[in-house]
Amino acid sequence: MKNSRISLFDDKSFYKSLFALAVPIMLQNLINSFVNMVDTVMIGRLGTTEIAAVGLGNQVFFLFNMTLFGICSGGAIFTAQFWGKKDLQGIRKNTGLCLILDTAVALLFTILAITIPERIIGIYSGDEAVIEQGALYLRTLAPSYIPFGISFVFILTLRSIEKVRLAMVSTLIALSVNMSLNWVLIFGAGPVPAMGVKGAAIATVIARIIETIILVTVSYRRKYQMAGTLKEYTAFNWAFAARFFTITGPVIFNEVIWALGISVQNVIFARTGTDAIAAFNITNTFSQLTWVVFIGLGNGVAVLIGKKIGEGAEDTARDYAGKISVFAPLLAGAVALVLYPLSKLLPFIFNVDQHVLAYISVMFIILCCSYPFRAFNMTVIVGICRAGGDTIFCVLFEMLFMWGYSLPLGAFMAFAVHAPVWLIYLCLCSEDLCKMFCGLWRLRSGKWLRNVT
Repeated sequence: MKNSRISLFDDKSFYKSLFALAVPIMLQNLINSFVNMVDTVMIGRLGTTEIAAVGLGNQVFFLFNMTLFGICSGGAIFTAQFWGKKDLQGIRKNTGLCLILDTAVALLFTILAITIPERIIGIYSGDEAVIEQGALYLRTLAPSYIPFGISFVFILTLRSIEKVRLAMVSTLIALSVNMSLNWVLIFGAGPVPAMGVKGAAIATVIARIIETIILVTVSYRRKYQMAGTLKEYTAFNWAFAARFFTITGPVIFNEVIWALGISVQNVIFARTGTDAIAAFNITNTFSQLTWVVFIGLGNGVAVLIGKKIGEGAEDTARDYAGKISVFAPLLAGAVALVLYPLSKLLPFIFNVDQHVLAYISVMFIILCCSYPFRAFNMTVIVGICRAGGDTIFCVLFEMLFMWGYSLPLGAFMAFAVHAPVWLIYLCLCSEDLCKMFCGLWRLRSGKWLRNVT
């Protein structure tokens, strides 16, 4: 046991580099989660219907967000390895391709959210009041999609070139704007009328536009590596595009099917009842506050591993992978101890019935127990396999356990057995334990490491 502790913590430079990258990413994602939580908490003062409506409206944004994450995190595989080789033109042509793809996806989601929001929300819920409020929120939020798509490229590229403070500062400013406007627009103040869920959406649109302006302007003024000209952004040829899609295509598909899986989870709870989906949304919102730790670790170690692969130091990359796969679950156990007490604050924050609070209390216990397994799986997928270019395994890994196991089991328990809400949630969370064994096998095989540049 003593030797394993020494091998885990003997490389101080690894942890110093990791946390230098991870902490700003954690803070930036914490601020982002705070933006979502502020909406949920403030809307939560209006009632259960409004919570469910905003939660389901945000499911469309979540699917959009994860599609962008698939494009940009796939692109980050190239950026990190180009960064290791100090290939500036490679970074810029990769950034340009990501910008084109993100903007196209953002335009598609904008059109859908403006033209058919009722049909989209109707997929999740049959409650007419929820559909009406959710559609209003979704249509009003639509103008934020294109600026957010541009921001996403800059944020993930900044991470890959180890410049993470700008993303954190821009998101902090966006949070401040969102919070200030939320209070005025949701509840009304002075000459401004109370707009409810529409006010929350308007506040988010303004905050996202300001965030984009800051990111783009500062990146060009400071001449960061990804701030290129139009010619540099479009300098990629078909050979590079083909290589990009060979590696990134599975990542995009992986994130989309995972996001669709989360959306199906929302359908399961929404069809179970408005109280059930409200409890699910509140649990997830608070979970995001602590989950940012592992988003930071996963993205931080992906940069370090990708950079080492680009430099040709593959043994060091494997050593980093071994360390983080042990460290992340250990840290997750400690974080879970912080997460559970947060559930005791919920009666003072949300205007919901006692049985909704009872659902949430049990769901928090299940969530905390799953945290170490979930942290390991997230680290293997985002931090290790993607950095190593092992993207096809990631797709198979996600499809097998989410779509082949947990979603069918959760749907069966909800619609055939009519199980309690907490038992449905337990079935959905049980995939994390199963996935861990498959992740361990892949990690030990060493087949996850490829040099894609």
